[in-house]
Amino acid sequence: MKLSAKQEAAFGIGAVGKDMVYALSSSYVMYYYQDIIGLSASFVGLILMIARIFDAVNDPFMGVLVAKTKTKWGKFRPWLISGTVLNAFVLYALFNAPHKEGAAMMAFFSIIYILWGMTYTMMDIPYWSMIPAITDTPADTENLSVIGRTCAGVGSALIAMGTMLSVSLLGGGSERTGFARVALIVSVLFIVTEIICAVSVREREYSGMETASVKDMFKALFSNDQALVVVLAIVLINSALYLTSNLIIYFFKYDFGRANPGTDWTVSYTLFSTVGGAFQILGMMIVYPILRRKLQNTQIFKTALCMSMAGYIIILALCFTGMSGNLPLLLVPGALVFAANGILSVLTTVFLSNSVDYGQLKTGHRDESVIFSMQTFVVKAASGVSVFAAGLGLDLIGLVGNSDQEGPVAVQSSSTLMGLRLLMTILPVILLAAAMIFFIRRFKLTDKVVEENAAKLKRQR
Repeated sequence: MKLSAKQEAAFGIGAVGKDMVYALSSSYVMYYYQDIIGLSASFVGLILMIARIFDAVNDPFMGVLVAKTKTKWGKFRPWLISGTVLNAFVLYALFNAPHKEGAAMMAFFSIIYILWGMTYTMMDIPYWSMIPAITDTPADTENLSVIGRTCAGVGSALIAMGTMLSVSLLGGGSERTGFARVALIVSVLFIVTEIICAVSVREREYSGMETASVKDMFKALFSNDQALVVVLAIVLINSALYLTSNLIIYFFKYDFGRANPGTDWTVSYTLFSTVGGAFQILGMMIVYPILRRKLQNTQIFKTALCMSMAGYIIILALCFTGMSGNLPLLLVPGALVFAANGILSVLTTVFLSNSVDYGQLKTGHRDESVIFSMQTFVVKAASGVSVFAAGLGLDLIGLVGNSDQEGPVAVQSSSTLMGLRLLMTILPVILLAAAMIFFIRRFKLTDKVVEENAAKLKRQR
C-alpha cells in the first residue's frame, strides 16, 4: 500500500506532539521535583524505577488489547485518541504539583507519575504499531520509520530548545509556575497533533495482525531473537541518553554557571540544547540519508555509536582541562552526541520494524503490537533506570538544589562538580560500548536478509 504525502505528514505531526510530551517528562521531571519542589533525588529516581516495573506488566497487556481491538475505526486510532487525551491531563497535573510537603507530596508524585506512564503507553504502542500495519514493503517501512523518528526528534528538540526560556518568561520569576504553564501548552498541542494523525492515517484493511493471549504474547516476545537484540540496544542507548538529558541541566546551572558568574545560565543551556536539537534533526534528515547511499544500516549504526562515545570523551577532556565554561568548545562534542542520537533513533525503529517480518517467518505470527509494546516498555525502562541512577548519583555527590528559591544559585563543592562531570560522561560511554559489543555479536538483519524476508512474505501472501 503506497502512502500519500498527506498520510506521511500526518504521521510525522503525531510524532512531534508525542515526543514533546515524552521529552518534557523524561528530561525535566527529576529537575522539577528535586530542585524546585524539594524532594530527595534518590526518592524521585526510586519512584521512576518503580513506575517502570509497573509498566513491565502494563505494556504487554496493552499490546494484547491493541491486537484484539476491532472497531470501524481500526485497531489503533481509538487507543491513540483516548490515550492522548488522558495523558495530556495527567502531564499537566505532573508539572502543576500542589503546595504540599513531606509525605503528602511524595504520595502525590508517586501516584501521578505512575498514571502518566500508564496513559502514555495507551497511545504510544498503537502509534508505532501502525508502521508495519499500514505499509508492507521494506522501503516504505524504512521511510515511515525515518519520518516518525525525524519528527519525534523535532518534538524533543522543541522541548530542549524552548523549555527553560519559556519557564522563565511564563513563570513571572517562579520556575514552579513557569513549568505548569509550559506543561499546559504542551498538553494542548499534544491533543491537536494526535487528532491530525488519527484522522489521516489508517492501517490496511488486513494488516496480518494476530490476536494473542497473554501467554502467547510472552512467547512471541522471547521467540524473536532479533527483536530482543534491538530491544537491548535500545535500553543501553536510551539509558545513556537519559542520563545525559537529566544531568546536563545541573551541569549548566551549577558548573558552567560558576565558571561564568554574572551570566544567565538558562540562556547558555538553551543555546546548547538548540544546537544539539538542530544536529539531532540533521542527523536524521541529512547525515543518515547521505550515509545510507553508501553504507548498510548495520555499518551506519556502528559509526553512530562511535560518534556518540567520542563526543562524551571530548566533553570530559574539556572539563579536566578547565574549559567546562567555554560554550563554543562544548558545542562541538554536543553536536556529535546529538547527531549520533538522531541517527540511532531512526535505525533502532527500522531494525524493530524489520524484526516483525523476521518474527512472522520464524513463528507464523505477525505481532506488531507485541513487538512495539516491547519498544515502549524498554524506552521507559531505560528512562527509569537512568533517572534512578542520576538521582542516586546526585545524592551521593552531595548536590544541593535551590528548591524554587529566588536569589543566587546554590554553590556546589569542587568534589560535587567533579562527580557530576563523571556521571554524565563515563557512564554513557560504558553503556554505548556495551551496546556496540552486543550488536556486533548478535544482530543479523542486514539489508540483504531484510530484502529476502520481504520477498518470502510476499510470496506467501
